[in-house]
This record gives sequence, structure tokens and C-alpha cells, in this order.
Amino acid sequence: MGASIAADGQWRFPSIKAVPEKFADCITTFEDKRFYFHPGIDPIALARAVAQNIANGRVISGGSTISMQVIRMSRNKRRTVWQKVIEALLAVRLEVGYSKAAILQLYSANAPFGSNVVGLDAAAWRYFGRSPEQLSWAETALLAVLPNAPTLIHLGRNRQRLLAKRNTLLDKLVSAGAIDQNTATLAKLEPLPDKPHSLPRIAPHLLERFKQEYSQLDQRVTRIQTSLDGTLQQRVADIVDRYHRNLSANGIQNAAALILEVETGKTLAYVGNVHTPQNSEAESHVDIVTSLRSPGSTLKPLLYGAMLTDGLILPHTLIPDVPTQIGGYAPQNYDLGYDGAIPASRALSRSLNIPAVKMLQQYKYQRFHPFLKVVGIHTLNRPANFYGLSMILGGCEVTMWQLAGAYASMARTLNHYSRYNANYNPADYHAPSYLKDTPDLGGKALERAAIIDHASLYFTFQAMNEVMRPGEEALWEQFASSKKIAWKTGTSFGFRDGWAIGLTPTHVVCVWVGNADGEGRPGLTGIGTAAPILFDIFDLLPATSWFEAPLDRMVQTAVCRESGHLAGPDCPNPDTVYIPVPGHRSTVCPYHRTIHTNTDGTLRVTANCVPPGNIVATKWFVLPPAMEYYYKPRHSNYRELPPFAAGCNHSVEGQVMEMIYPKNNARIYIPLEIDGRRGQVIFNAAHRKRGSKIYWHLDDTFVGETETFHQLALDILPGKHRITLVDDDGMRMSQQFEILQK
Repeated sequence: MGASIAADGQWRFPSIKAVPEKFADCITTFEDKRFYFHPGIDPIALARAVAQNIANGRVISGGSTISMQVIRMSRNKRRTVWQKVIEALLAVRLEVGYSKAAILQLYSANAPFGSNVVGLDAAAWRYFGRSPEQLSWAETALLAVLPNAPTLIHLGRNRQRLLAKRNTLLDKLVSAGAIDQNTATLAKLEPLPDKPHSLPRIAPHLLERFKQEYSQLDQRVTRIQTSLDGTLQQRVADIVDRYHRNLSANGIQNAAALILEVETGKTLAYVGNVHTPQNSEAESHVDIVTSLRSPGSTLKPLLYGAMLTDGLILPHTLIPDVPTQIGGYAPQNYDLGYDGAIPASRALSRSLNIPAVKMLQQYKYQRFHPFLKVVGIHTLNRPANFYGLSMILGGCEVTMWQLAGAYASMARTLNHYSRYNANYNPADYHAPSYLKDTPDLGGKALERAAIIDHASLYFTFQAMNEVMRPGEEALWEQFASSKKIAWKTGTSFGFRDGWAIGLTPTHVVCVWVGNADGEGRPGLTGIGTAAPILFDIFDLLPATSWFEAPLDRMVQTAVCRESGHLAGPDCPNPDTVYIPVPGHRSTVCPYHRTIHTNTDGTLRVTANCVPPGNIVATKWFVLPPAMEYYYKPRHSNYRELPPFAAGCNHSVEGQVMEMIYPKNNARIYIPLEIDGRRGQVIFNAAHRKRGSKIYWHLDDTFVGETETFHQLALDILPGKHRITLVDDDGMRMSQQFEILQK
């Protein structure tokens, strides 16, 4: 996947487990043909070396065995007669303590192979771009002659001498019976390498991460194998690079992708960033997978699942979606619109911000903060109050590694529903790994309670499967071959991070797009930049069946069709549906009530003005005024409460008037207009009675009246103020707010 040069500038890899048979034949034939028979020193070779040196008047042969060369490489002493004697004695001791195969392994791992290449493995990759096991006889013979004279391997000179030494060795192999003549003849036709190969850079960011984390691993381990799928890694990198070429035209320089196997949590593809070292400004060396980034909306499914588990909501419970201001914090939906009220599942699939904040307000961010740590997100190091409600909209920092791990843990838990007979194994929530061999995380005692229960996980993934897909994927349901994918996008504040994360029962895919330096760009959204990459990656993965419905963790219950709450006595025609078992603790529908109308159902009446026989009791769906104000335009079947009949004395039932903006105790800053003058505050209220009048008073001073559409613009000085509304029926509402100076 990747390699890095050693601290001393040498290409040196950890020792391979076994020396390939070809190399063993070549090196023993060339260097030490009696290697398997001598005890560490070869008297015949020594005698021949002495005779040759005397005959030539200089040292031309040392007579060293492979065992003696291993000793010499380990000691790195000057080559003298005395050192030769020591090497011979130590070689005998080496033979006593090690097998011939182990000695060959030591030799092949430490022998010089020319230039700055040490060891057979590094030499095979550097000169031929393949592992030693994949080399031909000609290539193996070339490497076998190099340690004898490593300076020969210079691509610009001595090529004929090197070729002659290789071919001579091939002839010796024929004489030794290792290969036949035809094999040797064909091998001699193979050319020498022209230039060193660049070592693979398929996973450069994971290589750097491994180098940083290696000190935490067992130092006795000499070779680490990743869990990556080589082919998949390359194809994912190609997809990221292809999209990056278009994204870079918009100043978006970085992208990353991660694939995890759900069952084990092992990493199958790890593209930490686009690899463009030629462009220093792109900061492509930054590993986004381990970098802290704003998660955007990608934490919303976790909150949805947590609230289902606690019975705070049902899958389709209506959540308010109205202008909201909480202690100076005013969240906005991406489209700046409001639905009034929306089912929780739909709010999740549409990634609406205001309902998410309302849900977190109900769940409490003080509970959500430790919950995230339990599911595997440990980067929220500040107290919960530091993040507040903005946590659910990306007002915190996470890493791709931990986010993808949390999603994989959720999917793994649901997959094990049948295995553990509807119980839970706490070990199912664990961090991902990029190593092939990881410790066994099983064996923990099963528990009945869970972080997120099986049924809540199932409904969460169902809601995520309903998210509208981008581009051509939008019509996925019309094709039988399409995959069901639970997925979520996220966009951080200022368009700095675009996220897309998806899962199936077998895989989790996480994609990030943005700039490593945090620069925001127009159009940098999760749905526009990261989601297309996500679905192209999922196309590389095999199709699987969907999650098994955990029916033992569900109950059939009557649920109000309009509100999604448990059906109360005033709910007409409730639906009997499956809900998570904890859903029995959720609230009964608060929006249905029984009213009394005339026989036509057009007017509300009381027994004071209509004979009891002409009164009809009707069950009516009634939302609070502010929710109703935004809900009506989007739901043509919503019926307002009918007015009271003339002459019917009645006491006003419930809330009829509500301030939409500003909320009580709001603190407001009014920006300057283009002409330098301070702008106005636009007050907005909702009234249940159509055509009603509202009389507005600011600090007990009448400032205007509105009818039907209740909006009023006022110039207000800095300081604390009180706004009072009185309708034409005498109903009164009053609240405070503050205008900030700066």
C-alpha cells in the first residue's frame, strides 16, 4: 500500500517471513554452494580464496560463507584478518543457534542491493515494482549477484558487467539442476531494469498515521499487515481524484473517503486526502480521517435513535418547526423556511435544523454529550455547556474515524439482534481498526439494556433510507437492482465541510469534502459535493439484504395518524403500527380535542345558545397558533377551528395568540442599513381566529394594529422593553425583550 524511507536514508523493509525458493537457489549457488552442508565456515572456499589471493598478489576473494556475511553485516567492523577470524567463530555459533532457513532470512533482510537499497524485499519493489515471490528467474538472479558487488547497480554504467554476472549465475543454476537450459536461455533475453521504480503510494496517509502510531504497537512485531483491500483502495482513490478535478475549479482542494466493514470494524479503504504533493498550497498531506472537523448534521441520527430508545418520541411524532430563539441562539433551516410541525422521521430525512434543536432541547444536551462518548465519539473534550444546543448542528468537532466507527457500531448491534437473542453485547461498540489482525473484542457479558435499542436502530435506519438521493440516484427506488442505503449528509457553518455517511448491514462509507485549512466555499454542501462520491463508492460494494426487523423489540400500538403520538381518547381513526417497546412511555397526542359544533360542523356552539339535541361532539386536530400559522399553507387538508356561533357565550379555550418573533426574553441586535441608520425590528405574531385584530403596545404605548397578517415593523431604542398584544376579544399577551447596543 505504501512505503517510507528509513531515518538513515535507506530503503529498508522488515524481514519477510520466508525467503522465496528462487532466491534461496540463486544466492546459495552464487555465494555459497555448500551452504546447506558446512557448519558456518567452508574450508574449501577459504583455501581457494587464500590460493587466489597469493597468486594475484592482492585480495580478490574472501571465502566468506553466507553465515559469515550475516555476522559481518551485524558487526560493521573494518575488514582485517583478525576480524575475519572473529567472524568465522561467530558464524559457527550462529549455525548452532539458528536454522539454515533463518540464516538465509537474516541475510536477505540485511544485505546491500545497491544505491540506498537494503534487503531483498526493498530491492524487489525498488527495481521491479513487485514482491520477491513474483520475480522471474532472471530478476531473482540479478538481485542475487548484487550483494557481492552492490556498486554495480548503477543504471548509467557497468550494465554489461552486471548483465554478464547475471547470465553466468543462470548458467550455474543449469549446472546445479535448479533450472533447465530453456529456462536459462529465455531468462537471458530479459533486459536489465532501466530505472528504479517508485514505491506504491496507494495509501500514503495511512502510512504516515502508522508511522506516528507505531510506538503504541508491540515493538516485537516486525511486519504489520493492514486490513485494506488493495483493489478497492485504488478504485476509491480514483473516484475521489476524479471528483476532485471538478471540485478544485471551485477552490475546493481536499476530499477524503473511508470504508469500514461492519462486522469487524476493519478498514477496507482509507483515502485520507487527495494526493497532490506537487501542489503545496492544497495541503494534501493532511490526513482528514483523523482531523477534527465540524460534523454538520451527521449527529442527528444518533439523537433520533437515543430519543426513541428513551421513549421521548415515536418514529413519526410531530416536532415543532417554527422560528425559534433560545437564550440568544436562533437556529435556521437550510432553506430558511418553516413547516410548522413535521414528523420526527421526516425531519431527520430532510435534515431540518429547528426540529433537531427542539429535540435536543427536550433530550437535554447535558445527556447527549456523554451519550456521544459512549457510542465512540471522544473528541468533545469541553463541558457540555460549552457546546450547548448547537452541538446537534455541528457546533462541535469530530473525526471521520470516530464518526464512521459509531455508525458501524450501530449497524453491528442491529445485525447481532438474532445472534444474541435480542440482548446486547457492549463489545459491539468499538473503534475501527486498520490492522488485519486485531484483538478479539468478544466475550463480554450480554446485557438487556442498550445504548440504542434494536427497534430504535431499525427505525433510525429506515428514516435515513428515505433521504432524497442526489442526481440520477433520486430515482433509485424504480430499479430492482438498487441498494437500500441508510445515509445522512452534513454541511458545517460557513460551507467549510461537506459530509456524506451511509451504511448497509455490511459496510459503512464516510466521505468528506472541503479545504484542510477550513476555508469555506459557495456550494460546498454535503448533498452537492460528498453525496455523489458516496454513491459511486457504494456502487463498488456488493449488494446485501436490508436489516432484519427486530419484531421482538416492537409492539403494535394505536398511534394518532395526524400527530404521530400515542392515540388518546380524542384521536379519530388511529393507526395500529409497530413502535419500539420504550415508545409506551411517550406522550399521548396533545393536539386532538373534542369540540361542540352545530349539525353542519361550521360553527362552535354551547348549551347556552343551542338545544342539546343540535350539538354535535367532534374530534378536532388543533395545533398551537405559531405551529398552525406555518403548517396550514403546506397542508391543504388542515382544518382551522370553526368560529363560535353568534350569541354563544363562551370562555376562550386554550391559547389563541402566540408571538412568533421575538420570543420572550430574547436579546436582539439590529444591524445598520446601507445608509448607516439602524434598522427596524419586525414583530410577527399568529392568531388562531381568522380576520381577528391585534392591538400592539410597546412599553404601555399603543404603536399600531394588525388584521389577519400580524406583522409590525418598529424603530426601537437599545435597552429592555415590553411588547403587549391585545386582540378584539380582549385576550392579552405580554413578554419582554432587549435591544442590544452592539
